[in-house]
Amino acid sequence: MQGNADGSHVWFNPIGLRIAPGRTVRWLNLDPGNSHTATAYHPTNLGHPLRIPESAQPWNSDYLLPNESFSVTLTVEGTYDFFCIPHEHAGMVGRIIVGQPEDHRQAAAAARGAEPISDAALHAFPSVDEIMRQGVVRRNS
Repeated sequence: MQGNADGSHVWFNPIGLRIAPGRTVRWLNLDPGNSHTATAYHPTNLGHPLRIPESAQPWNSDYLLPNESFSVTLTVEGTYDFFCIPHEHAGMVGRIIVGQPEDHRQAAAAARGAEPISDAALHAFPSVDEIMRQGVVRRNS
């Protein structure tokens, strides 16, 4: 979790990541001027659309102050999209691919009966193909 000095631009870095099932992902807030969350796209999180595997457990870090961290272990293969609650509208989102999903091209399926995602958030996600090819997709500040 990062941001520029005046707080006008915030982002996750990396923004895209591919890991093996059972690995733990840790978010660390390196932004000295903002608190952030790492929150799964799931209906239990503020009515957001389901954008993680159906059998996966959703998470919400709650607000992390500067230098605080949060971890989650992802065991179900698939694509996991996540966002920062106060900065989703600014495109602060990320994507994790776990394992070798059978149909990774369709992994970020359309929302099912939930509030739509903002255009800024939708356009910020790295492509599934890019993550599968590179393993890690970093966001430039």
